[in-house]
Amino acid sequence: MRNILEDIVINHVSDPAGLTPKDFKNELDVRWCAGCGGYSILSQVQRIMPTLGIPKEKITFVSGIGCSSRFPYYMDVYGFHSIHGRALAIASGLKIARPDLSVWIATGDGDCMSIGGNHFIHACRRNVDLNILMFNNEIYSLTKGQYSPLSRPGQKTKTSPMGVLDDPFNPAALALGSGATFVARGYDKDPKMLQYLFERAAQHKGIAFVEIYANCVIFNDGAFDNYTEKDKRAETTVWLEHGKPLIFGTNNDKGVILDGFTPRVVSLSDGKYSANDLIVHNEHDSTLAFILANMTYNEDVPRPIGVFQAIARPSYEEKVEWQINDAITKYGEGDLNALMRGDEYWEI
Repeated sequence: MRNILEDIVINHVSDPAGLTPKDFKNELDVRWCAGCGGYSILSQVQRIMPTLGIPKEKITFVSGIGCSSRFPYYMDVYGFHSIHGRALAIASGLKIARPDLSVWIATGDGDCMSIGGNHFIHACRRNVDLNILMFNNEIYSLTKGQYSPLSRPGQKTKTSPMGVLDDPFNPAALALGSGATFVARGYDKDPKMLQYLFERAAQHKGIAFVEIYANCVIFNDGAFDNYTEKDKRAETTVWLEHGKPLIFGTNNDKGVILDGFTPRVVSLSDGKYSANDLIVHNEHDSTLAFILANMTYNEDVPRPIGVFQAIARPSYEEKVEWQINDAITKYGEGDLNALMRGDEYWEI
């Protein structure tokens, strides 16, 4: 994989209020375990907030329950620490009632993919203009190490002492299949990458889902080392860049082609294949996004990192506004008293 730290360009918006990352830091102590991936995620969110050009009072963070769900306490903006799995339901209602707000959700693989799974798929289906940051550590951490819907088969946990039997959800594929218009994946050990993905999510109109590999040092340490460590990730991941071929490897000497509809790795060093033969990433191609997402658990190909899909579709709150305006045009302004009285009423 090319050097992401050198390749990524972030388009900053000037902030008329002169805000800095410090303006988004709460005075509360951050109470995550030392080495938790959450620290990096929090820091990068605070760093990009001033670049968005959005007043602090127009930003809201919503969370459910879990280690990730402490997030609103650590941001010096408005926030809700809601109930387990219901963050997306609450955030959806907030966005529909206040479409002028920038609404963010901090959630985990248990909170979002298990008890919150139903709310997740329907928020994606409706395309509510929300930014979902899902901390994926493939374990229930706050409740002390039970397996989650993203834990790997064979993984030994407190609730699977002989190994997990379930196959995990593929979050990117689940989001795409549910209708999400922006789907991306990053990891905690690359700050600049996270800044780029968070800014892209913020700029997207509609649901934006970012899965983040976040290391849990206590209950699942090293779960993503094969894809995030500097000495390994060049050979095990491929960076998705719109309009660019899928090239990876320590020496950029490997690529990914389509054999029918099946991705396959080829060498670029023996002269048989060149960059012209490779898959060229297109963020606007939903079919390609599914193919790339399905590479996630295939050990024969590199794991995709970056933006899978970014397409335009009217957001849910826009359609709500259109419907209301259409009703006003057809029937005039509503009369709440008349509605409450109905056709038949009497006074006492």
